[in-house]
Amino acid sequence: MAVPGHDARDYEFAVRFNLHIKQVVAAAETPSSASADASSTGSSESGSSESSSSNQALPYCEPGVAVASSSSSSGLDINGLPTAEAKNKVIAWLEQQGIGKRQVNYKLRDWLFARQRYWGEPFPLVYPEGGDGTAVAIPEDQLPLMLPDTDQFKPSGTPESPLAAIDSWVNTTDPATGAHARRETSTMPQWAGSCWYYLRFIDPSNPTALVDKKLENYWMPVDLYVGGAEHAVLHLLYARFWHKVLYDLGVVSSKEPFARLVSQGMILGEVEYCYTVGPDGKPCSEDQEDAVTIKVSELDVDKKGDAYVLKSDPSIRATARAHKMSKSRGNVVNPDDVVEECGGDSLRLYEMFMGPLRDTKVWSTRGVEGVHRFLARVYRAFEAGVSDEPATKDQLRLLHATIKKVTVETEELRFNTAIAAMMEFVNGVFKWSNRPREALEPFVLLLSPYAPHLAEELWSQLGHTESLAYADWPQWQEELLMMDTIKLPVQVNGKMRGTVKVGVLVEQKAAVEAALQLGTVQKFTDGKEIRKVIYVPGKILNLIVPADKKG
Repeated sequence: MAVPGHDARDYEFAVRFNLHIKQVVAAAETPSSASADASSTGSSESGSSESSSSNQALPYCEPGVAVASSSSSSGLDINGLPTAEAKNKVIAWLEQQGIGKRQVNYKLRDWLFARQRYWGEPFPLVYPEGGDGTAVAIPEDQLPLMLPDTDQFKPSGTPESPLAAIDSWVNTTDPATGAHARRETSTMPQWAGSCWYYLRFIDPSNPTALVDKKLENYWMPVDLYVGGAEHAVLHLLYARFWHKVLYDLGVVSSKEPFARLVSQGMILGEVEYCYTVGPDGKPCSEDQEDAVTIKVSELDVDKKGDAYVLKSDPSIRATARAHKMSKSRGNVVNPDDVVEECGGDSLRLYEMFMGPLRDTKVWSTRGVEGVHRFLARVYRAFEAGVSDEPATKDQLRLLHATIKKVTVETEELRFNTAIAAMMEFVNGVFKWSNRPREALEPFVLLLSPYAPHLAEELWSQLGHTESLAYADWPQWQEELLMMDTIKLPVQVNGKMRGTVKVGVLVEQKAAVEAALQLGTVQKFTDGKEIRKVIYVPGKILNLIVPADKKG
């Protein structure tokens, strides 16, 4: 079947080989009597892109109304009907004639469900000897069908899987007749399990059902699904399809398995600095066919404007690009090496600090080292011990501001900004003259999801014998976030002249009096009448005075 009037690829083929193009759908505003044939300069034989009477460009690939779509021999006439109505009428006619029926088809990309290998879920099917080749399902009381214990994993010598060579497993009986039969030797690609594993987690030991209905109704749908782009296309698609089948069967209560989806960005390898030379060894364009790429170290280049040049020869420009990690490029970062050198907490914290979770990010070993130094600084903050003296208002204000920021950002999966808030807290701690337990102990709990090993160590040093995993998450108090004093910006005639420390609720009169004590303000107001005061509490104070006369 081909529809060159309404399919771009069919249209190109028809034009290329000068085939007749027939229009059977027109835009909704086009009269239903539009001509059926499309032609070029009046000839329908030339593979035209125009309809001769409607002057409508072809191919037309949108819904519209049917034209030239009636048959006197069959009695079917859909002329003038919108696309959706026309489809329904044709299906109804086919069913009435007994030559077709309505059916919903699901499109799944690359669902190659059978694998010719040992590993995977075996299909619970047998083929009776002497039958017509139709598979017979084994009864439920024989499920689950288990793979045989064997060390024979080599190919069978045929297109079948290694299971075909294990006679004791392959040869069985027809469950209905008891006659000899052979098992299906292909296995599932392990998607049969991964498509619904989240359901089995809810009720993993149930011997009679996939999942208990009450437990499924309580736990489902999954609150948050985090996966990469590959999961979004493959596993997520298949899991949703599988779940919808289970919903139609009444096994699950929700139409969708996952309430929220977050796809994390990819981590690229370190930036690579390169330049290209031709066969003569001279620098050339990277687009040159016989160009050879030479990789150099970051230490060998300088940044010049928006570009990079070689230090040894600034006339040679270098490219700076990050690529997807792959063995062929040699840019794979082994996490075991990072853990060995900097520790697991440093790796974990750096991956969350690199940038927004959903963004593609570039790996930097120096970045890991920076995070490692931060964790060392956290340890030093507790190294001298803590005191039981009460924390000051400023200390509590910094703590509770950090609790609020880390809590909110963590819940919204903005891990990098939560870590930045903890770094600000540690900077503040090193400005304190003491280390009150009241202000430091809750910080360890904030740190624990990000650097669990260090947090557990600090928790132990604080005198706790039980893991911090059992401690409540800190809660912030809004009243402790309120500032007693602020630095109020002061302007004279709209120009910034300084700041003055005043109370949060300071009245305008008191704010003006405090501002006039500033030497930088007096310089522009002495001997002048303050004609107007613009005061926005907590934001700005602007004094309007006569401008100096120009000489």
